[in-house]
Amino acid sequence: MSIYLDNAATTAQKPKVVANTVAEILSGQYGNPARGAHGYSLAGFRVVENSRQQVKELFKAGSEYEAAFTNNATVALNEVLKGLIQAGDHVLTTDWEHNSVLRPLYQLEKLGATFDVVTSEAVTGRLHYEEFTEKLRPETKVVVCNHASNVTGNLLKLEWVKTFCQKHDLYLVIDASQTAGVVPIDLSDGKIAAVCFTGHKSLYGPQGTGGVCVRQDLPLEPLLTGGDGMQSFSKVQPKELPTLLEAGTLNVPGIAGLTAGIEWVLEKEKKLSLGTYFYQALKEIDGLTLYGDFTEPRVDVFSINLHDAESAVVSELLWEEYQIATRPGYHCAPLMHQALGTADRGTVRLSLSSFTTKAELELTLNALQNLAQR
Repeated sequence: MSIYLDNAATTAQKPKVVANTVAEILSGQYGNPARGAHGYSLAGFRVVENSRQQVKELFKAGSEYEAAFTNNATVALNEVLKGLIQAGDHVLTTDWEHNSVLRPLYQLEKLGATFDVVTSEAVTGRLHYEEFTEKLRPETKVVVCNHASNVTGNLLKLEWVKTFCQKHDLYLVIDASQTAGVVPIDLSDGKIAAVCFTGHKSLYGPQGTGGVCVRQDLPLEPLLTGGDGMQSFSKVQPKELPTLLEAGTLNVPGIAGLTAGIEWVLEKEKKLSLGTYFYQALKEIDGLTLYGDFTEPRVDVFSINLHDAESAVVSELLWEEYQIATRPGYHCAPLMHQALGTADRGTVRLSLSSFTTKAELELTLNALQNLAQR
C-alpha cells in the first residue's frame, strides 16, 4: 500500500462524484458553451454558469464579482497581473510567492514596472509585516500575496493586508492555490480585487482547472484574445467579464468536475485536522528540522530536512523503501528557500488532504524515525 503526501502539488485521491461527473459530460450530450442555440451548446452553457455560481458561493462573492475559468492558478495570476500592471506601476509582494507570481513580475519589470519583496524570518518563515509600510511608494498600485506558503504552510494575516490595501487605495490580488477549499475566503466586503485559485488541489477537481473570482471594476487588459462566440466582427476581445478572460473553448468536462469538487467541499462534514498531531510527532524526531511558524493558524503543509541529507535523497528513500510519496526540492518558491536557509538543498514537503488517515501518518513517522537514525 502506498501513502500519498504530495497534496500541495495536487490531490491524487478525489471524491468519486468528481470522476462520475466528468464521465457524464463526456457522454455525448454536452456541446460548446455560447457557440450555438441548440440543446448541446445550451447544456454546456448551463454547466459552466452553474459552476460560476458555485465559485462565487465558495468565496462569498456578491454581484460586484465575476468568476472566470482558466486551466490553473498560474494562468489566472498571469491574466490578472499582466492585465492590471503597467509601466511605471510599483508592486508589493512577499518572499512566500510561487514562480507563478514571481516570473510574471520579472517579465513586467522588463516592461517598466517595479516591485519590492516583503521578507521573512529564517526557519519560521514569518513575514515582516512592517515592511509593507516601509516599502510602500507613491506609485504602488498592486499588492499580490500568497494566502498560504506552499513550502511552510504559514497562513497570511489576510485581514491585516486587506486593511493595509484599503488604507492606501491598492489593488489586492490573492493566490489561493493552497487555501481554496481549506481556509474560508470572504469577498463580501469587496476589499480583495481578485482571488486566483486552482481546481486540482483542495477543491478536489481535475487537473487543468482553475480560475479567478475578480471584481468587475478591475481595469484589466486581456492576456489572451480569440473567439468568444458572440462578437465575431469585433477586432478586440469584448471588455465584459467573464468573456474578457475566457478566449477560446472552455474545458467543460473539467469545469463540471471542479463543480462537483466544490460542492463536495461545501457539503462535507469538517473533520478534525491531523496537522497538530503530525506536527507534535515530527518535532520529537532527533535530527529532523521542521520549517514554518506553528504558533499561528496554518494549512497542513510541512517542510522538513533530516540531518545534512539532501532533500531529494530523503524523498527518494521514502518512496523506494516505504512507498510514501513526498515532494523534495524548492517547490517553485525560490525566495522562500533563500529566506529559510534551504537554498542549498531544498526541503522534503509532506502535505495532507481530507483523505489522509492517522494510520498513514503513523507509518510515515516510523519511516522518518528510521531514516533519521541511520
